Amino acid sequence: MTAEWQNRSSMPRPLEPVSQGTRITLGISFFVLFFAAWAFATLGGFVSRTFLADPITMVQDGWLLLTRFGFLNDIGVTVWRVVGGFVLAALVAVPLGIMMGAYKSFEAFLEPFVSFARYLPASAFVPLLILWAGIGEMQKLLVIFIGSVFQIILMVAVAVGNTRRDLVEAAYTLGSKDRGVVKRVLIPANAPEIAEILRLVLGWAWTYVIVAELIGSSSGIGHMIIDSQALLATGQMIFGIIVIGIIGLISDFLFKALNRSLFPWRLA
Repeated sequence: MTAEWQNRSSMPRPLEPVSQGTRITLGISFFVLFFAAWAFATLGGFVSRTFLADPITMVQDGWLLLTRFGFLNDIGVTVWRVVGGFVLAALVAVPLGIMMGAYKSFEAFLEPFVSFARYLPASAFVPLLILWAGIGEMQKLLVIFIGSVFQIILMVAVAVGNTRRDLVEAAYTLGSKDRGVVKRVLIPANAPEIAEILRLVLGWAWTYVIVAELIGSSSGIGHMIIDSQALLATGQMIFGIIVIGIIGLISDFLFKALNRSLFPWRLA
């Protein structure tokens, strides 16, 4: 009975937190196992290198891209497009989302269209955007904008609409006006949730920029991946995909750190 109890106590429990060191170790362990399985499948001859390059070839091709073919410039261009389109979407969507969440008449007016538009794939707009904006930077920014703005609006509106009613009633009791309730209660109470929404949607923005760069682009990570496909250079394609993941992971960590510093009570 004692041994059985010890075995049960050593098993993880639902929602039980783990230490930061354990979290880092487990996270790194998955990547180690993933690359080990990849190397075993390719270097062991189980998968043709024509269809899937091995890790060594991928690293060699990536180094070649960085040192001889100006891939750092492509990375910078893609990052600029993601940040630009995402910031434009946030500047438009956050105020509209707050208004929708705060005022039910505004929500009734705008919510049906936003709910409809958020299901429209951003990739479907690429041909139209090329006609309207050409194949320059504006077209790429608009793809990211369209893919992000409606998601942010609706998610922010839901967060603001779920604000605790006792906080609102307390503000009115203390003499606040409607504008003061929005400014001093709804926005501060939901700022951590809005920041978390922006962090999540930033990850989606990376998928939209690659779609934008696959058509009518002469630079960027997506453009490099398409060029590599024509050459069957799977090592270069995989390297580009991994670079996207690394940049996204770094931006996610930075966003989390910023949110923790701005809203420390969120983790309390």
